[in-house]
Amino acid sequence: MRREHICCAIYPGSFNPIHYGHIDIAYRALRMFDSLVIAVYVHPGKPDLFSGDERVDLIKSVFADENRIQVASYNKLTVDYAREVGAHAIVRGLRVFSDFELEFRMALANRRLAPEIEFISFMSAEEHLHISSSTIREVASLGGDVSYMTPPSVVTALKQRFAELKQGGSTKSYMTSLKE
Repeated sequence: MRREHICCAIYPGSFNPIHYGHIDIAYRALRMFDSLVIAVYVHPGKPDLFSGDERVDLIKSVFADENRIQVASYNKLTVDYAREVGAHAIVRGLRVFSDFELEFRMALANRRLAPEIEFISFMSAEEHLHISSSTIREVASLGGDVSYMTPPSVVTALKQRFAELKQGGSTKSYMTSLKE
């Protein structure tokens, strides 16, 4: 079947930080779409471990050899950003049952706002089900090895960030579940 236009999708998320589960979803989306915009959501007023620009740079380093992937940040409704970049679909990943409920509700709301945009969810690969950005932040903040969850450039950035925070006397906790 021949397409008359380039079919583009966006893959929105906070990517704080990007990990192998995200990377797997991005490459799988490229099997269906000619191009993919990894859209880094920068929540106004919410402090993150990495700034929006830092997250964009980390993601660009991961996909440096893939010319069909663009990376940009945004801080508006996802469907408005999708329209802005000419995306026909919004791609998301599902890891656990609770993800399904949240993604289902978001897809229904976004469908009302933008009925012309498709919403596609990819089931995470089994080897990535345990990976989440919050787990990576927590393990890295405690000095643990996260190299099996995220690329080397991200591991380096995490080590540097936590060293900076420790040196600066930060007491902010990244503990979510492993501290007990």
